[in-house]
Amino acid sequence: MNQHPGRAPVPESLIPKHGGYRKLISFQKAQLIYDVTVQFCGRYVSPLSRTHDQMVQAARSGVQNIAEGSLASGTSKKTELKLTNVARASLEELRLDYEDFLRQHRLAQWPPDEPALVRFKAKRCASLEDVQSWVREEQRRAKTARNNQGQRNSGTESLSVVGGRCLSMTSAELAANGALSLLNLCCYLLDRQLAAQAAAFEREGGFMERLHRVRTARRDGAA
Repeated sequence: MNQHPGRAPVPESLIPKHGGYRKLISFQKAQLIYDVTVQFCGRYVSPLSRTHDQMVQAARSGVQNIAEGSLASGTSKKTELKLTNVARASLEELRLDYEDFLRQHRLAQWPPDEPALVRFKAKRCASLEDVQSWVREEQRRAKTARNNQGQRNSGTESLSVVGGRCLSMTSAELAANGALSLLNLCCYLLDRQLAAQAAAFEREGGFMERLHRVRTARRDGAA
């Protein structure tokens, strides 16, 4: 039974408020990751490969299981925990796929202090269009830097290096590192979400414990 200072106790609801997953930052980021991954796979991964389908399905699983877990929380905290964990595992699988793509295509996986990545985080992308805009901005920035260095493109693109970083970044390298940044954030949020759900389950129990408390409160109130 919930307590409010200065008020009469509020009876505990058998089925508490649940859902509301669209307001979760983890859901919003997972949905953006899904959109980015569909676009990425459509451009850079062969539709005939298993990797294409696996990446898209892993991204979709992240979104769907966050939503389903939120909806299930009204009657089963155990199911909520399970589905949130499935979402977390799916996004971890997707993170490995992006890392594999960069390694196998001999593209750089950026450290956290990479300037382009710092700018990406500061942009706080909320949509696929935001991510695409960042990719274009970084390509323009790299082109300007090359021109300032007196570099000219030939049949095979020449590369200039400033401070150890190559000034020529392909759109695939940019998109993959942007996706990894989003995945790192979403996985961190889901880790916190899982910890909070586990603590609530341990503290409050599940549906049967809540049913017992509601029945006991009603019986005591009728006595």
